[in-house]
Amino acid sequence: MTTRSKAHLGLFATNLFFAINLSAVKYLTGNQLMGPFGMNVIRVGVSTLLFWLLFLFQPSSSKIERSDLGRFFLCALTGIAINQMLFLKGLSLTYSIHAVLLMLTTPILITIIAALLLKERVNPAKVIGLGLGITGAAILISSGKSTGSGDNVLLGDLLILINAISYTFYFILVKPLMLKYNPVQVIRLVFTLGFLMVLPFGWTEFTAINWASFDATAYTCLGLIVIGGTFLAYLFNVYGIKILGASVAGAYIYSQPVFATVIAMIFLKEELEVYKIISAVLIFAGVYLCNKKLTND
Repeated sequence: MTTRSKAHLGLFATNLFFAINLSAVKYLTGNQLMGPFGMNVIRVGVSTLLFWLLFLFQPSSSKIERSDLGRFFLCALTGIAINQMLFLKGLSLTYSIHAVLLMLTTPILITIIAALLLKERVNPAKVIGLGLGITGAAILISSGKSTGSGDNVLLGDLLILINAISYTFYFILVKPLMLKYNPVQVIRLVFTLGFLMVLPFGWTEFTAINWASFDATAYTCLGLIVIGGTFLAYLFNVYGIKILGASVAGAYIYSQPVFATVIAMIFLKEELEVYKIISAVLIFAGVYLCNKKLTND
């Protein structure tokens, strides 16, 4: 198998892991096996440990410059602490399908923030794309009802949306660091700082976990969240970006809603209602227009 084929396989696995992660989180929180903040302590903590173990096999790393420490701190805050805590909390309250579609708005949010902060030009095509994406997200949030696997859909959707905004800032902040240092080194330090941030918020829920109530399915879900949906997903994504480029890696995100919808319908009995399909079409169209023109400008 060629290096490029391995990179494509890694990106495919990354997005499949992310999609499985959604239903696995819903299973554990929905069955009251653990709270989202307690789960986050395990997810970030174990992944941090694994990234440091990986350091034993790749010990060569550049020295972090003191001037970059503030940016690393902000990346940990936006990419791990706020992002992960609100994502898991929001997902525990809403539907998996809602969550994956709202996360798909990240490229649209990048366009908005780039226009506001970086003064990037917003042409008519971008305006149309932004309008379609925002309309799709609004329909999704306003049409959800708290039934089935969603306990408080409106609040959950809003938390997921704030999480997407936080991840957008992380995406912008981390890019210079990825270009300056080894990407795995960057992720390792970001996760380390992020773990120190999430630990105080999740410690109570973590200590309240009743491990005796866990069966094979619960442990499998936890393993999929920590190993597959976090550690391997981040690692494979970095590898894919390195070999194939960010644009190719970004294109794979479109597969997540497909995987997540099928998995949620099978295992969580979520319904693919008309408003979800309409929202998906609008969000996909909005992301396509924003990305297409972003690369051509």
